[in-house]
Amino acid sequence: MYAYDLLETGCYYLVKEKEDSPIILIKVAVETDHCLFIQRFDDLLATEWKLRKDPLFDIIECLSDEKVKEWEEHYRSNADAYYEDDEEE
Repeated sequence: MYAYDLLETGCYYLVKEKEDSPIILIKVAVETDHCLFIQRFDDLLATEWKLRKDPLFDIIECLSDEKVKEWEEHYRSNADAYYEDDEEE
């Protein structure tokens, strides 16, 4: 078992919050003395505060800058697909 306190600001991580939960991509955007502001990249971007002591089942890996760039290319192209129909109106 891990805790959010192990994560570094500005880094992207693949994590599992619980043993039976899916793998999610998160980024630590801001840290305070007691909490971390997390960006979650599920279907859409979601944000939330986590206590540093909140548990994580597994920290699978911290993505390298190269892997983040690769992921961003795919994420942005998929996000654009949601807005293409809106632009035609």
